[in-house]
Amino acid sequence: MGINSHAQTALVRGVVLDKKNNPIEGVNIICSNNLTQTNSNGQYKIDIPANEKTTIEFTHISLKKASIKILLKPNEVYVLNIFMDNQEEQMGEVIVNANNKKTVQGIQTFEAKDIRFIPGANAGIENVLKTLPGVNSNNELSTQYSVRGGNYDENLVYVNEIEVYRPFLIRSGQQEGLSFINTDLVQNIDFSAGGFQAKYGDKMSSVLDITYRNPSQFGASLELSFLGGSFAFDVISKDKKWSAITGIRYRNNSLLVNSQDTQTNYTPTFADIQTNITYQASAKWQWSFLGNISQNHYLYEPLTRQTNFGTINEPMALAVYYQGKEKDIYKTYFGAIKTTYQLNESTSLKLIGSLFHTIEQEYFDIYAQYRLGEVDTNIGSDSYDDIQYTRGIGSQLNHARNDLDALIGNLELKGLKNWKQNQIEWGIKYTKESIHDRISEWEMIDSAGFSIRPPVILPKNDQPYQPYSGLLIPYQFVRATNFTDINRISAYTQWSRKGNIGSNEIWYNVGVRLQSWEVSGTNLNGKVQTIFNPRGQFALKPDWEKEILFRFTIGLYGQPPFYRELRDYDGIVQPDVKAQKSLNIVFGSDYSFEMWKRPFKLTTEAYYKKMTDVNPYTIDNVRIRYLAQNNAVAYAQGLDVRLNGEFVPGTDSWISFGYLKTEENWDHKEYIARPTDQRLKFGLLFQDYMPKIPSLKLYLNLVYNTGLPGGSPSYADPYLYQNRLNDYRRADIGFSKVFIDQKVGMSTRSFFKNFKELSLGFEIFNLFNNQNAITNTWVRDVYTKTEYAIPNYMTKRVFNLKLNARL
Repeated sequence: MGINSHAQTALVRGVVLDKKNNPIEGVNIICSNNLTQTNSNGQYKIDIPANEKTTIEFTHISLKKASIKILLKPNEVYVLNIFMDNQEEQMGEVIVNANNKKTVQGIQTFEAKDIRFIPGANAGIENVLKTLPGVNSNNELSTQYSVRGGNYDENLVYVNEIEVYRPFLIRSGQQEGLSFINTDLVQNIDFSAGGFQAKYGDKMSSVLDITYRNPSQFGASLELSFLGGSFAFDVISKDKKWSAITGIRYRNNSLLVNSQDTQTNYTPTFADIQTNITYQASAKWQWSFLGNISQNHYLYEPLTRQTNFGTINEPMALAVYYQGKEKDIYKTYFGAIKTTYQLNESTSLKLIGSLFHTIEQEYFDIYAQYRLGEVDTNIGSDSYDDIQYTRGIGSQLNHARNDLDALIGNLELKGLKNWKQNQIEWGIKYTKESIHDRISEWEMIDSAGFSIRPPVILPKNDQPYQPYSGLLIPYQFVRATNFTDINRISAYTQWSRKGNIGSNEIWYNVGVRLQSWEVSGTNLNGKVQTIFNPRGQFALKPDWEKEILFRFTIGLYGQPPFYRELRDYDGIVQPDVKAQKSLNIVFGSDYSFEMWKRPFKLTTEAYYKKMTDVNPYTIDNVRIRYLAQNNAVAYAQGLDVRLNGEFVPGTDSWISFGYLKTEENWDHKEYIARPTDQRLKFGLLFQDYMPKIPSLKLYLNLVYNTGLPGGSPSYADPYLYQNRLNDYRRADIGFSKVFIDQKVGMSTRSFFKNFKELSLGFEIFNLFNNQNAITNTWVRDVYTKTEYAIPNYMTKRVFNLKLNARL
């Protein structure tokens, strides 16, 4: 694959199969003056003219002709798999944008049509990302992920070039419900795990860039499962100027949550509606509107829990009996208008305005009484698996009345100019954030009739000579009311160029990004702060016989504090928190080759990140609590390897491996593991079909991670708690029976004749029923004063049925 823009051809390759998925030898492929034939494995390659719509014809002496109209960019490599039969001619049209530019940028692309079939407790784009090297998560109920040692707040997400946000108060995956991204509406998926360009926003870890499709005809899709359902439809006006895609989703996680250790009455409702409307005012002017309304109602009433832990020689268990409930409501409203004006063939301008409004409440009063002790392991005993010898008893009362109302507005102007071999991009953006927040949380812990005081408060105590008469205070207590306004101005400019060094091809990008912000509000008067971040990307394709591309990236990345990063452990906003800063160095390569006469690519990236002004944090499930002091430095280093290709003809699968080490140093003490220190990662995403029954397909999603740090009790020194959770092992598998699609054939029955796709899937989540922990619950033995880390286990094995249909 080349990257020289002077080339005027593109490459099409693929496999030609019959209705039974057997390869067809001797198929003639004709395009312009080029002619080729498929080999014994049904494979072919053919060069076609670039930058013009051309027709490729597939002919065979015993099969009907197939023809495809296709438009590719120079040097584009496009995989086109064709199914031929003896019943009817096939005609189609493919228009493809160049992906070679994304390859040299280190951006990974994915096929949207495959993602909706990949099994997972939280199926969707994020579910697939978690199989990539460097992307980690040990919570299948959450769509959040960490990338190369960063936390959940360090990832950028764009939809149609518009930055999207998520709720602030979410603290556990089972509250989260739905990702903003509706898979049914997606056309392109681009992901960068680090070292991205200056045109992307001010975060330190990754970019997920989603493009929703612009429909060309009416269509509809439906998905139903035990976890909920979704419905999407495409419409277009007669004059082709107006088009719209709309998706409605509903989700209920009861099936998953009921498989956990905690027995509950659980009635969640997660629903949203999302639409993207496009108006083509003229050949040069286009308008679009992206809107989303989401409402999550979460009612949680725990009843009992028993978690077994310990060793074979010393089996232990924690038994908890609950009273009370939790009621959370998250309502978000998002709208954005984007207009694009093409001044001429080489220059375009874009104006984007957006508003995000979220109204959130967390209300809970949960009283828990617990017993900690040794378990009866005698199988013949009447008390088998019950606590036989109690080491500790106690109770705990958790209370919260948290309310938040946030309004975030953005106005952005962007420009692009192509000039010969150069491309110049620039943008300026104004952001206004207004957050009204009231936080009131406390926790009382009682052990054997004695209220436990927080360890950071040491009152004078002369007992038994004088009685202690101090007031009872909560073990944890956070109470604050914040009215905060943040004004931000950010801008970027970058220059890209393609060229040659001798017979070698080179591409490079140099840019700079800056942001200036000020925090104000009630009793707040923060100073104006500014960061300045230069970045550079370089790619080289040597003139070698082998298809190898080398990439090198170096740059500064700054993350000005968002609202959550400004709020300290006591819930008070610290207006002068600095931006966290990172120096990123990435060296990577792409090696494209053939194996088993099918295309494969080996992608390798080694990276190092040196971070300063780090804002330390702790993680409570997926809720992050910052210290808001910038009192640490950190680093992350690692290696990501991914092999993807057609392990099975006509499908895309991959194997990934990641090594990561990330540590931080608080107040010049010493380096300790960060909460996201995920040392080893192995991921597998595999697609297959049965040769004898091609309509029966298999999808396997497998992840193995070594254990994360297990955290520490509240108010404790994290330097004293450096234990780790057990390794995370999870396999999700799905079987799909396809009744109707272009490969299997269309139905002749009147009721189904309008269906383009119809399939029924059976999924098994956590196939091997592994016990995976997300965090620890800390319980004290009142006799020995020992603190036990009780793992909070995630979901067990769960079965699901899923129906997919498309018109």
